[in-house]
Amino acid sequence: MTPSRVGYEVDGPVATITLRRPEVANALDSATIDELDGALDRADADDAVRVLVLAAEGEHFCSGHDLKELMDGSDPWAAMRATPEGKLRHEQVMYFDRCVRLRDFRKPTIAAVQGACSAAGLMLACMCDLIVAADDARFSNPVLRMSGAAVELLVEPWEMGPRKAKEFLLCARTLTADEAERYGMVNLVVPRAELAGAARAIADEVALVPPVTAQAVKASINAMVDRMGQRDSWRHHFMVHQFVSNTETALGLMRKRKAGGMDHVKREQSGEL
Repeated sequence: MTPSRVGYEVDGPVATITLRRPEVANALDSATIDELDGALDRADADDAVRVLVLAAEGEHFCSGHDLKELMDGSDPWAAMRATPEGKLRHEQVMYFDRCVRLRDFRKPTIAAVQGACSAAGLMLACMCDLIVAADDARFSNPVLRMSGAAVELLVEPWEMGPRKAKEFLLCARTLTADEAERYGMVNLVVPRAELAGAARAIADEVALVPPVTAQAVKASINAMVDRMGQRDSWRHHFMVHQFVSNTETALGLMRKRKAGGMDHVKREQSGEL
């Protein structure tokens, strides 16, 4: 039996979904995304669950998409991804739709972030209503240096404002937990040893709100940012991301990555190439 990539536990009114691939810094492969979506089904169906915490085992929260799976063709969607139409369908379902589902999840959600929170990992964390960060958390999105237009959902302008988002993305900045809190991306920073307890404490506070009230207010705030253009801007960026990913520049670099392996990717991220 394949080990579970995602843990699911309920304690009182709080369900905790835990990414369990610490050996690859909790990179998101297709199986992990599927299990995460299944865990959301369980939390949605359980009326005793009032709040959801998204956590991760190991040193890091999430390093982003599992590039090894995408490069070596072990992705279960590999045959579909062989055509531009199939790639679009895959990314629409697995990345865009699954992330927006978490953002729209009817119950309040809290991300507990430690270590690296990068690229698609940052996108995932920002789908949650609240973010509690350990003091060792680092937030980054170096994908522009790798020829990508960030990731599928451009969350940064909504999290830190357009000017700081441009600096963050174009200069491949890495934010400390304190910087992320100052920019408004993070709600609370705590010592690493206190992360789980702090996330649970906030979840317990949120759970005191009657479910119908919490769900209504969350939906109303989401409706506000939608009227400010968040959902439409995400749809626009998703198509921009698809266009950039299919340019000869991006496709040529992907061929080089496949030939050079993960060492080539790491050198790209660091700015050596």
